[in-house]
Amino acid sequence: MNPKRFVFLFGLLVTGLCADVLAAASRPNILFAFADDWGRYASAYAKLDGPGGINDVLQTPNFDRVAREGVLFRRAFVSAPSCTPCRSALLSGQHFWRTGRGSILRGAVWDSSIPAYPLLLRDAGYHIGETYKVWSPGTPNDAPYGGGQYAYEKAGSKINQFSQNVTRMVAEGMSLAAAKQVLYDEVGANFDSFLADRKPGQPFCYWFGPTQVHRKWIKGSGKALWGIDPDSLKSKMPPFLPDVPEVREDLADYFGEIQSFDAALGLLLKKLEAIGELDNTLVVVSGDHGAPGFPHGKCNLYDFGSSVPLAIRGAGTKGGRVVDDLVSLPDLAPTFLELGGVKIPEVMTGRSLVPLLTSTQSGQIDPARDAVFIGRERHVENARADLSPYPQRAIRTHDFLYIINFRPDRWPMGDPYRLDDANPPSVEELTEETRVSLPDEDAGPTKAWLVGVRNDPKWKAHFDWVYGKRPREELYDLKADPHQAKNVAADPKYAKTRADLEKRLMDELQRTGDPRLVDNGKFFETPPMAGPLQEAPASKAKQKKQ
Repeated sequence: MNPKRFVFLFGLLVTGLCADVLAAASRPNILFAFADDWGRYASAYAKLDGPGGINDVLQTPNFDRVAREGVLFRRAFVSAPSCTPCRSALLSGQHFWRTGRGSILRGAVWDSSIPAYPLLLRDAGYHIGETYKVWSPGTPNDAPYGGGQYAYEKAGSKINQFSQNVTRMVAEGMSLAAAKQVLYDEVGANFDSFLADRKPGQPFCYWFGPTQVHRKWIKGSGKALWGIDPDSLKSKMPPFLPDVPEVREDLADYFGEIQSFDAALGLLLKKLEAIGELDNTLVVVSGDHGAPGFPHGKCNLYDFGSSVPLAIRGAGTKGGRVVDDLVSLPDLAPTFLELGGVKIPEVMTGRSLVPLLTSTQSGQIDPARDAVFIGRERHVENARADLSPYPQRAIRTHDFLYIINFRPDRWPMGDPYRLDDANPPSVEELTEETRVSLPDEDAGPTKAWLVGVRNDPKWKAHFDWVYGKRPREELYDLKADPHQAKNVAADPKYAKTRADLEKRLMDELQRTGDPRLVDNGKFFETPPMAGPLQEAPASKAKQKKQ
């Protein structure tokens, strides 16, 4: 071979290899901290919302740091306010209704033919791993990571029952600080183990998903472990939450679990700083839906159930900004793929957030991001095996929330006056209390208090409002009614707005192939999507992540 030609070809080869190395080096790490049942509650939002709200009593310094040094999203929403379908949408980058049996909670089965960002990043050379909850309940556990194949949890998982474990250790004589540290040490050791397994220079994608913010937590732990005084919530409660001691204490305890998640987040940030990789890591922090066991929270399409915190920093993000664009968690999958140099699958309905992250603007950046779409189908099995899901779809814009309840004859949280047919009480046990079900709202002190006063003339109307049947259409004027307490769907003043929103919502459902619109919702109304619970055999064993 001509020596000059050899040198030329060798130069091309070296140049190509260097380009590949540089491309690999420029791909950021991804740290995704995702809390179970954590809605839009953080001290960073107290500054945005102004004084007088429930965020006033929270202290989340590590989330606030990510928001301050990166981008804080003012209006982020889930695809579905239920654990598994929310996560199915997030992992797949699609509306939840496009994920087959992943669109329900109990009885969910992951469809491995659906592209999921973790495995796409793995195939592109990323070191992937997860700790604690990714996707459950459902089969296989923690799909699409694959039943623990990429799990890093050997150091322990006590943080998943934070208040229970800390309270127990303090009762046994340990100091409060030392008891907390035991749990924090496990978090740090699990992360260290994950980092130790990657190859030199290999980018990583790590999912951190503790479950302590999910019920149940210890009554009084918000004050005992974190100094959150329930009385500090007095006169700050939204109208759907009774401003009474029992509910205020319940909310304070919930906030305590959020602060424990924030403390764990701080450990991960500190580790990345220590190894010099914080700025080359895209840090994303969020939650999978609103508060469990509270009216209008989890399983509801109102903001209290469907809006979530979202802060992102690092890896080229232009920081110090608050973004008002309406974004949805399915937007994260294409975001991660774009930054990882992976082609975004055409089936993804989410839109990459990279243009928002790399912009220098604040406020509304992309005029097209003026709406998000939310919905739900079956959450739990409920008490009766023949019960069908409560199907809802919604469009949320800057100014309005419009909801369609496709089966207004059904109870949104379950029939509050139905006997538990699966476990009928004896005559001696047949009291009014046994007639209350509400299975789609988690058990807790707030729910118990409302059930107890449901026949009290002072509270009966409130009980019926938050748990009663709902009309086919709901429309809320968010400027006049930010807490979505007054349905104006039937008000002639809003007729055009209602019609416009209905069309836009239905157009999106049609465009994206929502089975709810086909054959009167047959897909969602027949087994295994409705009726008797049909979980795959592998999920019958006790799952370690609930």
